[in-house]
Order: sequence, then C-alpha cells, then structure tokens
Amino acid sequence: MTATRVPGQPVVEDGVLISTNPASGAEAGRVPVADVEAVNETVRRAAEAALWWQALGYDGRRERLLRWRSLIVRRIDELAQLTSLETGKPAADAIVEGTAAVEHLDWAAHNARRVLGPRKVRTRLLTAEHSGHLEYQPYGVVGVIGPWNYPILTPVGPISGALAAGNAVVFKPSEYTPIVGQWLVDTFAEVVPEQPVLQAVHGLGDTGAALCRSGVGKMAFTGSTATAKKVLAACAENLVPAVIEAGGKDALIVDADADIPAAAEAAVWGSMTNAGQTCIGIERVYAVAPVYDAFVSAVVEKAGQLRTGEEIGPITMPRQIDIIRDHIDDALAKGGRAVLGGSDAVQPPYVSPTVLVDVPADSREISDETFGPTLTITKVADADEAVEKANSTAYGLGGAVFGRKNALRIARKLRSGMVAVNSTLTFVGMGNLPFGGVGESGFGRIHGEDGLREFARAKSITVRRGPSVLPAMTFERTPAQVATIVKALRILYGRK
Repeated sequence: MTATRVPGQPVVEDGVLISTNPASGAEAGRVPVADVEAVNETVRRAAEAALWWQALGYDGRRERLLRWRSLIVRRIDELAQLTSLETGKPAADAIVEGTAAVEHLDWAAHNARRVLGPRKVRTRLLTAEHSGHLEYQPYGVVGVIGPWNYPILTPVGPISGALAAGNAVVFKPSEYTPIVGQWLVDTFAEVVPEQPVLQAVHGLGDTGAALCRSGVGKMAFTGSTATAKKVLAACAENLVPAVIEAGGKDALIVDADADIPAAAEAAVWGSMTNAGQTCIGIERVYAVAPVYDAFVSAVVEKAGQLRTGEEIGPITMPRQIDIIRDHIDDALAKGGRAVLGGSDAVQPPYVSPTVLVDVPADSREISDETFGPTLTITKVADADEAVEKANSTAYGLGGAVFGRKNALRIARKLRSGMVAVNSTLTFVGMGNLPFGGVGESGFGRIHGEDGLREFARAKSITVRRGPSVLPAMTFERTPAQVATIVKALRILYGRK
C-alpha cells in the first residue's frame, strides 16, 4: 500500500526511505532503510576499516581529508542545489553552509597531529625518576546522528573531527535529509575507495537507536533536546560516551552604546536565516530602554524587506509549523503585540518574518524553542537586567551582544557555550573554536581542539628512567625514607 505523501515528510515504502521537497513535494531521492542487523553489519565493517585508517597515520589521513575538502569545493554548486531541493532553503544559504563545513574539515585535517599527537609531559619533582607521556587514541568507530536544518555543516563537524582523530564513522543522516547525507558519504568514497571508512545508515528513529546500541565507541548527536535524552538513554545501556548538541533559545543583548543599524541587521540575520530553523538562531532580544524604540523600528524595517519564498524558505519539517503557530498565538493571547507578521504569517509550508514585542516571560515564545522566523524584543532597564533575563532559560547554547564599552564583560556573563560580540552566529564558522552548549542545550564540544579531543581517548604512560630518590610506591621503603618524603612534602607544599 502506498503511503500518503506530505511534502517534506519522509515516507518509508517497501524498505525504502523517500525524501521530498517541503514546498513542492518534488522527490529528492530514495535510500534503503537499515534495520538493526544492517546497522550492526555496517559498524562491523567500519571497525575493520578503522584499523586501516588508523595505520595511515596523521599525514595519510590529512592527505585524504584534504582531497575530500577539495572535491566538495569543486562540486559545491551541486551540493547546494541538492540541499535546496531536500530542505527548501535558498541555494545561496546552502553555499554559505557548505563553506563553513569546508573550513572545519580543513582545520581538523591540518591540526589533528598537533592536538592529538604523542608528547612528553613535564615531570613533577616527587616522581622525578619517571618520564611522562601523553597520547590520544581513537575510539575505533564513531556514530554520528545528524540534523535536517544544516545537513552539510552540522554533521561535517563531528565527522571531520572523528576521521582526523583516526576513527571510522557510521553516519545516520536525518530522515528529512538522507540524500545530502548520502552525497557526503559517496564523495568521501570517491577519494578514499580502499575501505568503508565513512558509511551511512538511513531510516527513522529506530535506526538511530540501533546505531547507539551497535557497539560504536562513541556517539555524536545533534538535534532536539527531547531526542537527545532518548539517545543518551540508549547509549547508557552500554556506557557509550556521547557528545550532545541539542536545542537552544539564544538571546541577543543590545546595550546603550550599540551600533543600532548593525545590531538590527545582525538580529534579522540571526533570527531569520534558514527560516529561523537554526539551533543557535536568535529567538530573543533584550534591548536597553534608551535604544529600544530605535532598535525595534530598524528590525521591523529590515525584516519587512525579506521575501517569503525567496530569502525565507519553507519550514522543512511540516509538524514544526504547528509549534510556530502555537508560540505566536500564545504570545499574542498573553498580551504581546506583533509589529511585523503575526498569526497570519503562518501560511504552510511558509512562515513569514514575525517580530513580537511586549511578550510576557511566561509565554512559550520566550521560554521554548520556536525554530521559525520569529523574534521577540523585550525592553530592559540595563545590561544587568538583560543578562538576568537571557539566562532565565534551561537552554544555554549560543548568544550575542551588541555594544562597545562593556560588550565583552556582558558576553562573559551569559550562560552559554558561545557568544558573538557585535555579530550573530559567527562562532560557528571558526574552525578553531569549540562549539557546544550547557544545560538542556547539551554537553561536549565539536570543532576546534576540544572537538578533536572528543573523538580520542587520552592515554597516559609513565616510563621509569632511574632509581627513586623518594621511594613511595614500594613495600621496601624504610621509615627513614618515609620521613624524607614528609620533609620534602612540607618544603614543597607546606608553606603558605
């Protein structure tokens, strides 16, 4: 029996996952669904491939990762068009997304040896007879579950870090964007045809659960907080460690000395890009009273120029439209005002830019992740009140501050993993900066040095290089030697 197709909604027919465009319903492609047995077999093959991949060493892996990078760059237009077909986002946005992915891939390839390579560690005086050595060893196979909103950039972050560290990867793309995910895997196989170092498994949530239980050494997940908890529960069954990047409700603080036109432009970009379907998107603004009116006017003017169906693409996941509608209606019912858009902005599969003011703090538009092209702007007395309100959510992913004199001080007070000062979202494009959140936004990091270390185990080695001056770890120590240890301890650490 053929299932009813809703544009954008993934459909499984006869063991095949069918992906369609969320606006037109045009088919983007088909991939086979992996059951538990298929997932386990894929991980088994990956474990064998990992041995070969590790044996290449840092230089061999770097060469191949840079080949993949260059192939992606040469075919970036093809990837952008495929991403646009599958998600509905403008092709130009997909180009920008692919550009950031290339940056992270390049950084990981070039820096893995420096960050993870073997090194000697300075010896401490009390263990001077031993030399210390530190190295980072790969887990073997890393499972990656990717999201649909940024199907290039977001999975390439953990994939590039895991591969550079010496792991094989089994990648489960979102069921909303399996074709982009398969494209990444297929292009990697073009430059690394020898072994299945990067493989994909496709399906719905049960495929992701099977990957968590398949014997992988570590999982990397990006998606909603609710799904993240399910991933962690599945991983906990076998004590599989995981790095989690979950939802957000990011805030922008506009201080009294901010450049208002620049702040407004950044707020519109940060909240409306990808139709607001961005985990680090700006969903709340707290503007201090002296600049509030000017800021609201500038935002409305700039957001009002965006064209739905062009700069603002469709909502990729059809059921998200109901959440966006609910948040807007709840805000208005509780006393908020729409200075742009409003309830009528929701016209499936699109939602037009909506700017809300006077929204009470108990509104779902303030407290819960909306994931649409909406923005609330709240007037505050000063930056301290703005920080208090910004930190009042359970999430803690990213954020932004506009200002001059105190902007960096304000940024440090935000309870989040990342903050952009006088810009929005820019930290995601820097390959040498870690990316991740706190609280219900997750834990662990991808990108940068911390991201590389997520995908390798620290291993400590000590090597005796002479007799012990202070023999502590032996049953043959004498009372006189113990007294000498105490004396040395007091000399070294007993002084105030």
